[in-house]
Amino acid sequence: MGFIAYLILGLIAGVIAKMILPGRQGGGWIATLILGVIGAALGGWIGSAVFGVGVSSFFDISTWLCAIGGSLIVLIIWGFITGRKHTAKA
Repeated sequence: MGFIAYLILGLIAGVIAKMILPGRQGGGWIATLILGVIGAALGGWIGSAVFGVGVSSFFDISTWLCAIGGSLIVLIIWGFITGRKHTAKA
């Protein structure tokens, strides 16, 4: 899969992950693209290590499931990192 296809996959997977897990994760399209691409890479790595499938073909359902699953994991972690910025009032 080419670099541009991987970016498009990451952007779409990031948007789908934000639709599945709405909240205050912050970030616009650039953050969604970056988190989606990182999530697609993580999902491909986990998918190949655990299930024997990875992010290999753009139109394969296992590619999309791995990318969306990885994007959800990255989005949850990103929410934990950015969600702890509030201060408690005494």
